[in-house]
Amino acid sequence: DPVAVDLERDDLSLYPFLYWPVTEDQRQPSAAAYGRLNDFLRHGGMILFDTRDADLGSGSGTPNGRALQRIALRLDIPPLAPIPEDHVLTRTFYLLQDFPGRWTGSTIWVEAAPPAEEVEGMPFRNLNDGVTPVVIGGNDWAAAWAVGEGGQPLFPVGRGLAGERQREMALRFGVNLIMHVMTGNYKSDQVHVPALLDRLGQ
Repeated sequence: DPVAVDLERDDLSLYPFLYWPVTEDQRQPSAAAYGRLNDFLRHGGMILFDTRDADLGSGSGTPNGRALQRIALRLDIPPLAPIPEDHVLTRTFYLLQDFPGRWTGSTIWVEAAPPAEEVEGMPFRNLNDGVTPVVIGGNDWAAAWAVGEGGQPLFPVGRGLAGERQREMALRFGVNLIMHVMTGNYKSDQVHVPALLDRLGQ
């Protein structure tokens, strides 16, 4: 089950992943909380910032988007870029081309990666097993993942079979996300094991 975290008091090192639903009236964390958050990001933690506004046309023009900009000003976030088609999040467990939640169509932002080079006909990025410290989007993933005590979904997603397929893809994205948090870019490297061993002279 989800566990609530108090940024002002809790030891964030116990949590490799934080889901941060952004609201327009969210209060600014204290200086101490920002210190904890920046330590968390520097030492392998990931935050999924979800503005939950893709149905409105997510981005900096929405109230939640502006709130995220305000919150992120004091975070040590690396340069970001829209998620590339060959990012490890597209294949850590499931093969995905899209990352829907309750909504679809939001641009997903991750740490900008170095340009890909071709190794044995496959794109390869030298990421040093790193995990993007932040993922930003507006698809309201928690609403798509949420279930009640009886296992029934708590929020509607789409309509009919298309909606159920969208919910399934949202769950698959959640699995890929946690696999990426827990295992880094092993899946990206796995494809290139022969080339990596050759580089190591083995």
